[in-house]
Amino acid sequence: MVEERFEFRSSTKNNLLKFIVAGLVLSVIGVVLMNLGGAHAEHEAVAEGHHGFAWYKRLYTNIWINNVYFTGVAVVGVFFFALQYVAQAGWSVGIKRIAMSFGSWLPIAGILMLVSFLAFSHDIFHWTHHSLYEQGPDYDAIIDGKSGFFFWPLHAGGFPLFFILRMVAFFGLWYWLFRILQKYMLAEDIEGGTQYWYTMRKYSAIFLVIFAVSSSIAAWDWVMSIDTHWFSTMFGWYMFASWWVTTLALIGFITILLKDAGYLSIVNSNHLHDLGKFIFAFSIFWTYIWFSQFLLIYYANIPEETVYFFERWQGGHYTPLFFFNLIINFLLPFLLLMTRDSKRHSRFLKVVAPIVIVGHWLDFYLMITPGVLKDNGNYGLLELGLFMTYAGAFIFVVLRQLSKAPLFAKNHPMLEESIHHHV
Repeated sequence: MVEERFEFRSSTKNNLLKFIVAGLVLSVIGVVLMNLGGAHAEHEAVAEGHHGFAWYKRLYTNIWINNVYFTGVAVVGVFFFALQYVAQAGWSVGIKRIAMSFGSWLPIAGILMLVSFLAFSHDIFHWTHHSLYEQGPDYDAIIDGKSGFFFWPLHAGGFPLFFILRMVAFFGLWYWLFRILQKYMLAEDIEGGTQYWYTMRKYSAIFLVIFAVSSSIAAWDWVMSIDTHWFSTMFGWYMFASWWVTTLALIGFITILLKDAGYLSIVNSNHLHDLGKFIFAFSIFWTYIWFSQFLLIYYANIPEETVYFFERWQGGHYTPLFFFNLIINFLLPFLLLMTRDSKRHSRFLKVVAPIVIVGHWLDFYLMITPGVLKDNGNYGLLELGLFMTYAGAFIFVVLRQLSKAPLFAKNHPMLEESIHHHV
């Protein structure tokens, strides 16, 4: 089998850099427009004796949305790679390294997450305000009861050491195992045989166990704790489902683009069919988790639970997005990928994959924004620009990583199975 290497051409780099710059420009324009509008609103509010809305909170909120969203895609890419080894799957030999390349974003994601939290956590996370833990008008008994989860072993309302340690530990473990798997993956190309395949199975199993625990806790820490009074025992699954289907869509989209560019000769319509089935199935799985969480809260009708959906369902301009979220993330993928042929042809997946990728960014927007900004949330040039900036940077890092090694392992023990894969 001839080795295939992706060439990260200067034209592709320049186009991505232009895309990133365009995103930054839109973000700056959005900030300027918000600042001007915020100054006008502040002037009117002061005249009426009220406090105006701080425009920079919307900037911080969008930075946090993109941090969490792209962190998830990066770590779930490694999860996909590890899952193939634990499941002893042979069909995915030609695409596993695409998913694995997503992990190269993890060190950048870790730095962005940590710096962002340290820089503006007070504007994102209500529980970080020390007055909530001291007897007085702002004291909150419910949040104080959860203080150990954030601040242990330090005093409540101080430095959230336990929270920070978890964040650092998660990124450290994810990246450490990513590097180990990457090392053995590249060694397999040189020496062949089954030794490295068995070694990667072992480390993949370790990664899956660590990921199962850390991804759920990350969901509680980074998103659910924004609405500190509210909680859902299904939230870890819900956030994973959104990350997972987004990653599958991105794997499929990059695979198709590489095929169109003349790469991945061993990938055919049967492999695309499997990717299409995954996107189709896990779009339904995400909907199942969404509906299960919603139905349990709706049926119980407990005020401290229903407030989460009231903010989104009856929150003014969030209402259209609330219903559009279901249309773009369930109805459209369901209808477009329902037939067998639609899963096997790239022209359908080229449409569905971007819909899913953008749709689940919207899902994270709805998870985070109402809890932070309440009725002051909005969407416009800033949201579009920051998404473009992060997306361009993420794809740049992924493509650079793909160019450093063959696109698939010519010595993989299941290569023949993948070549003759038929569904």
